Amino acid sequence: MEKTQEILIWLSGLATQYGLKIIGAVVVLVVGLWVIKAIMKGIKRTMNKRNMDESLKPFLLSMISILLKVMLVISVLTMVGIQMTSFIAILGAAGLAVGLALSGTLQNFAGGVMILIFKPFKVGDFIDAQGYLGTVTEIQIFITILLTPDNKTIIIPNGPLSTGSLTNFSSQENRRVDWNFGIAYGDDYDKAKSLILDLLKTEEKVLKDPAPFVALGEMADSSVNITVRAWVNAADYWTVFFSMNEKFYKQADKNGLSIPFPQLDVHLDK
Repeated sequence: MEKTQEILIWLSGLATQYGLKIIGAVVVLVVGLWVIKAIMKGIKRTMNKRNMDESLKPFLLSMISILLKVMLVISVLTMVGIQMTSFIAILGAAGLAVGLALSGTLQNFAGGVMILIFKPFKVGDFIDAQGYLGTVTEIQIFITILLTPDNKTIIIPNGPLSTGSLTNFSSQENRRVDWNFGIAYGDDYDKAKSLILDLLKTEEKVLKDPAPFVALGEMADSSVNITVRAWVNAADYWTVFFSMNEKFYKQADKNGLSIPFPQLDVHLDK
């Protein structure tokens, strides 16, 4: 009988000592889960407003939810009286070891997240990055895939792609096309300028505003170089570039203009 009373007294002491803590921990757990749910809804709305990539949203939402829930569980266990210092230290050491082992992979992952969030380019854009020119066909969490004009598939890790310089040729609606047409010394410059302007007028894809620009750019060693600039829709860049080269080459001779080539005059002194 005495032992039973001692056990009851001991249990009563435990209930008094830990009961309020357990009740408080349960309340904190329930409220915490409700708060986390509300936070996740807010983050999801923000992602939808920013039109974040669909492939990235589930991953980020899951990662943030897990992180918040782990922090909540650690807080609740600490309230009950369980010492979490050693566990947190072990967890941190394990995380550091894994991070060092996967440093390159984590760098590519972080780069992929940055690309999908800030969108310096998107699928379908033509870019110049890491020494490669190509059209973006796919953006994954670790790599970006390009297709070059000669139909080669290029796989670029997202780490260096997110931290290096790149040129996005598709981000702007219009692009400027530059030419450098050469005529021989002694040719009629005014006639050459007039011919180029007429050729630009016949090119339907050249924009009228801004107006094309034609000027004498340089008097080089073997030619008089005419600088030509015109604006086109980005998608028409190469079509107009090659078309004007062909038209000028065909029309130059018909208009009494010579297309020079590098030459060297040698004078013999007897």
